[in-house]
Amino acid sequence: MSGVKRGRRVVRRAGWVLMGTALSAASFAGIAFAGVGTSMADSFAPAPAASDPRAWPAARAVPTGRITVAVAVSNEGSVATDVMAPYQVFAESEKFFVYTVAAERRVSPLSGGAHLLPDHTLAEVDGGVVPEPDVVVVPAVTDPADAGEARLRHWIVERHRRGARVLGVCAGSELLAASGLLDGRNATSFWSGIGSLARRYPQVRWKRGQRYVEDGRVTTTAGVTSGTVGALRVVEELAGRDEAARIGKGLSYPGWTPGGPTVIPANGLALGDLPYALNAAFPWLRSTVGIGLVDGVDEIDAAAAFEAYGGVSFSARTVALGSRGAVTTRHGLVLIAQPAGSGSRGVDRFVVPGVADVKAVDPSLRTWAHRNGLAVELPGGGRHAGEFGFDPVLRDLARHSDRSTARVTAKFSEYPTAHLTLTGAAWPWRPTLLAVAAAVVSVGAGFLPAAIRRAARRLRAA
Repeated sequence: MSGVKRGRRVVRRAGWVLMGTALSAASFAGIAFAGVGTSMADSFAPAPAASDPRAWPAARAVPTGRITVAVAVSNEGSVATDVMAPYQVFAESEKFFVYTVAAERRVSPLSGGAHLLPDHTLAEVDGGVVPEPDVVVVPAVTDPADAGEARLRHWIVERHRRGARVLGVCAGSELLAASGLLDGRNATSFWSGIGSLARRYPQVRWKRGQRYVEDGRVTTTAGVTSGTVGALRVVEELAGRDEAARIGKGLSYPGWTPGGPTVIPANGLALGDLPYALNAAFPWLRSTVGIGLVDGVDEIDAAAAFEAYGGVSFSARTVALGSRGAVTTRHGLVLIAQPAGSGSRGVDRFVVPGVADVKAVDPSLRTWAHRNGLAVELPGGGRHAGEFGFDPVLRDLARHSDRSTARVTAKFSEYPTAHLTLTGAAWPWRPTLLAVAAAVVSVGAGFLPAAIRRAARRLRAA
């Protein structure tokens, strides 16, 4: 009988240990999930409260005789570079006219804290108010297979049926797969998502290690910055190799040449990617970076800043600031910013992308920065000749955060970095220390059942 009692005690103790272990794991996971939720909410933040529809510019007039490109945008959230990089590529050519389109003409979030005002609605295209597009660009959106995007999926399929080419950028391929447009086709996507896409959409022939994949009138690209290369390929096909070469030379995407190889490293998750998880899961105490937007900024320069500091790295909270609510980029994209003023305090750094001379920054932004004790920082001022827009912000990210975060940001943007010299701390210590603190708290939570049990015993004994 004593052996049976001992066995029961062993089983009870094992049960308490398992309960404590499970509670510790659940506590740590809960903290991490809460952090990821905070990071994503900051990345796709609501529109600035100061955005006044009465101040929004009217859509530009549509010129005739050009190849028309529609960049589709989700009203719920799209990846900034997926939208802005192809937009700039096509807009660099006078042979193309580019407009943005969404279900509704309302301020729509982009990753990293940016906000975009679409030029037109899907209904306006359907109704012939603007020309039918010859090319449709499809970025990654927050809920590609959700019922809320059914209208956008149907609109894309209908454009393809009417003869348009479709360029799916990064995880925009999931929106295309969910629409059925990729059934029976070769396609690619962001490297970390191909495995799950292959399980959910087995009717698509998914390819790894390709910058872009063409199948008929549908082209899909690898992650984030690959949309630049995919768009250059479409320019080459529709406007000629010389035009693509001219645009590509000006943008200076590393290693790109017209008709060059499409093979890239087939990335996979590795231990070196840990900073990505740490920054996303433990965002507390991170700095806030104000991204100063000025009229005439290059679309890729602006997108690179939002992605590098917030949208991909999650190393900082980012907020768009402007001299007024609406800022127009060099090629006519309308970005919505929070007017710099008394309501934009709490900013730790003020970074103005795409500007090499502080005198080119709007005086009202310089005055606001001075009043708040902030330097006007210009990553573009350290930009070397023949560099892509991501280069200066990745160097700046390494200096102000750490080299590991900069490298993993490039990897998750599918951007080559062999040409970059990065300086700064080796590791992101802030989220690492927060993770250690969370682990300590979680272990303490795991001992809670045993502590309660012991306290109950003492009460009974008393």
